[in-house]
Amino acid sequence: MIRFQREHLETLLAAVDHGTLDAAARALSVTPSAVSQRLKAMEQQAGRVLVRRTVPVTPTPAGEVVLRHARQARLLDEETARALDGAAGTVPSIPLAVNADSLGTWFLDALDRVRADTEVVFDLHREDQDRTAELLRAGTVMAAVTAEAAPVQGCSSVPLGVDRYRAVAAPSFVDRYLRAAEPGTASERRVLDLLDRVPLVDYDRDDDLQQGYLRTVLGHAPHGPRHFVPTSADFARAVGLGFGWGLLPEAQCTALLASGGLVELVPGRHADVGLWWQRWNLASPLLERVTGAVRAVAAERLHPLP
Repeated sequence: MIRFQREHLETLLAAVDHGTLDAAARALSVTPSAVSQRLKAMEQQAGRVLVRRTVPVTPTPAGEVVLRHARQARLLDEETARALDGAAGTVPSIPLAVNADSLGTWFLDALDRVRADTEVVFDLHREDQDRTAELLRAGTVMAAVTAEAAPVQGCSSVPLGVDRYRAVAAPSFVDRYLRAAEPGTASERRVLDLLDRVPLVDYDRDDDLQQGYLRTVLGHAPHGPRHFVPTSADFARAVGLGFGWGLLPEAQCTALLASGGLVELVPGRHADVGLWWQRWNLASPLLERVTGAVRAVAAERLHPLP
C-alpha cells in the first residue's frame, strides 16, 4: 500500500493550485528545488508521473487520483483539528465548482446558510454546467453543480432542479430590430425568423444556450452578430441595455418583465437546464452541511426536474 507523506501531499496541492513550482515554493516557504524533489519522490513512490511540468502545472490521470486523496486528507485533518480544539485552529477550505448563472442567482444564498453557523472558507471555481464535472474528475473540487446526472467515479449525484430561461430583450432593442414582428401579437415563427439575423448576447464562445434555442426551431445556429459578455450580471445588464437578445434565468428577468424593463420575445417558449449536485463520497460533516444547504435552496428556487 502506498502511503504518501503529508508534506508531499501538501506540495502536490500547492503545485496544482498555484500553477508553478516557484509559486508553490513561495506558498510553502521552501525552495523550488525542494518542491521538485518532493514531487519526484512521490512519482518514484507511485511508479508513475503525477504532474505535467507545464505552466500551469496540471495533474496526469494518476495525479488526479492522488490530488483527490490530498484534498480529502486535508479536509479531514482540518475537521478533526476543529472538533478537538473547538473554535481554535485552521478554518477549513472547501473547493466547489458552479456555473455562472447559479452563482449569480441562488448558490451564494446556500453557502450563506452554511457560513451562518460554520467556520469555513469557500474556494469557488466558475465553469459552465456542462464542464464542472471535469473539475471533480481532476480532483480540483470536492463538489459541483453540474448538468451531468451520471455520477463521476467516487462521487454521488442528486438532482437539484431545472433552471428555466426566457428569451428576452430590452424594449429599445425590440423597437430597433423587431418592430416588424410585434412581439406578443405576431406569430412565433416570425419572431424566431427575425432572431436568426439580429444581434444576440452570448456568455462566451462556448455558450450554446442561445444557439441551441434557435437551432431546435430553425435547424441551424443563428446567423446574427454576437456580443460576448462573460459574467452573469453583466450579461443580464447587456441584454437590458439593448446590446442584443438573450436567454436569462427567471430569477434575473421576472421582475423586469413585470415592470416592462424587458420584453419576452416568445411567451410560453423557454429553455430548461437540468442541474445536479455531485460530491465526493467522503464522510465529512462539512461536506454534508454544504450539500444540505445547496439542496434546500435549490428546491426553493428551481423548478422540479421532470
